[in-house]
Amino acid sequence: MPCKVVTYNVHRCIGTDGRHDPQRIGAVLQELSPDIAALQEVESRFSDDCRVLEFLAGQNGMTAIEGPTVISSDCRYGNLLLTRYEVFSVQHIDLSYSGRERRGAIIAELVRPDDKKVRVIATHLGLRPHERRYQVKILLEAIQEDIGTAPVTILLGDINEWFLWGRPLRWLHDYFGRLPQTPTFPSKMPFLSLDRLWCHPQDRIVQISAVKTLLARTASDHLPLIGILDL
Repeated sequence: MPCKVVTYNVHRCIGTDGRHDPQRIGAVLQELSPDIAALQEVESRFSDDCRVLEFLAGQNGMTAIEGPTVISSDCRYGNLLLTRYEVFSVQHIDLSYSGRERRGAIIAELVRPDDKKVRVIATHLGLRPHERRYQVKILLEAIQEDIGTAPVTILLGDINEWFLWGRPLRWLHDYFGRLPQTPTFPSKMPFLSLDRLWCHPQDRIVQISAVKTLLARTASDHLPLIGILDL
C-alpha cells in the first residue's frame, strides 16, 4: 500500500516575502495530501486568531502530535507530526545540547488502514556540528533499542547537515542507507540538502523529490521534501 510522507520546515509560517501566513502552509499541505507530515519551526501563539497547530491539522483532516521545544506563557514552538493514520503510541526525546537552542524528536507508532504499524521519527537537529553528532547518536540509540512492533521505520526532519561527509550523515546512512541529495534550501534557489527523509528498510522508498511549486517557493524558506513509500 503506497504511503505519502512529507518533511517541511515551515519557518514559523513566514514566507520568503516576509509575510506570516499559515494559510499558505496549509494550502501547500492540501496540494500534497500526505499520509504523514513532519513539520519543523511550528509556532502557535495563543493570542493569535489562527492557532497554527489546530489550523494545520483541522484543515487537512489529520491528527496532530505536538513536540514543542520552547514553551512560554503565549507560545509553543517546535516540531509537529501530522498523520491520517491511527496513533498507537508516542514518545518524546530530548535532544537539547547545553548552551544551544532546545531540540527534540517525536517517535510515534502509527497503525495504517491495513492494521500494520509504521514507526515515524520527526526531528529538527542543531546548527553546530558537535550538536548534530550528539543528537544523531541519541536518535540512533533510541531507534535501535526500541524496535517495537513496527516493521518499517521512517525518519523525517530538518537535519541541518550541509557537510556531505560529516559523521552525522555517515552514521545515518550506515543504518538507513545512502540516498541521493535533494536540495531544499533556500526555497527560491535551493542548493543545500538540509531536509531529509529515510526509511528502514530502504527498499520501501519508491521516490523522493522536492516540491518546487510557486506556492511552496513562497510559503517558507525551505521547500517541502516528499517521499512515496511502498509499505
